[in-house]
Amino acid sequence: MSDLITNEVRESVERSVLCWLATSDENGQPNVSPKEVFAIADGQSIVVANIASPHSAKNIRVNQKVCLSFVDVFVQKGFKIIGTAVEIKSSETEYSQWVSPILPMVGDRFPIYSIFIVRPIAAEPIVAPSYSLYPSETTEDSQVKSALRIYGVTKDKYV
Repeated sequence: MSDLITNEVRESVERSVLCWLATSDENGQPNVSPKEVFAIADGQSIVVANIASPHSAKNIRVNQKVCLSFVDVFVQKGFKIIGTAVEIKSSETEYSQWVSPILPMVGDRFPIYSIFIVRPIAAEPIVAPSYSLYPSETTEDSQVKSALRIYGVTKDKYV
């Protein structure tokens, strides 16, 4: 396992049901796109399925610098992974190797047009400001209770 993909980062990725991939085009115009099919592949790379992301694919072809963010919206903590990405198309020989960790998640539900392989160069925590602004009253439990109330869901729907 990569020094950057620690157990804490791995757990955050595995708990996430959605992540955000930030890319930018040749002019530096940013684009952020949600991704719902992703996994840690070889202990040091994160594979992301290109299901409906023509802008992300085009941007990665011209600028490999990316940022992936994983946040537990209830706890309001997560990680951002800064790195580089390449696109592997289904016609390329190494595609089957890279797509294998995410195929069980997709089955026949979505078409996968290509795979983005993100190689981290930095991993940094994402923490809601409440934790540092109100440290004596902000806990993971208080954040979850607040989020459940705000989103109007019950704990049994969250777990």
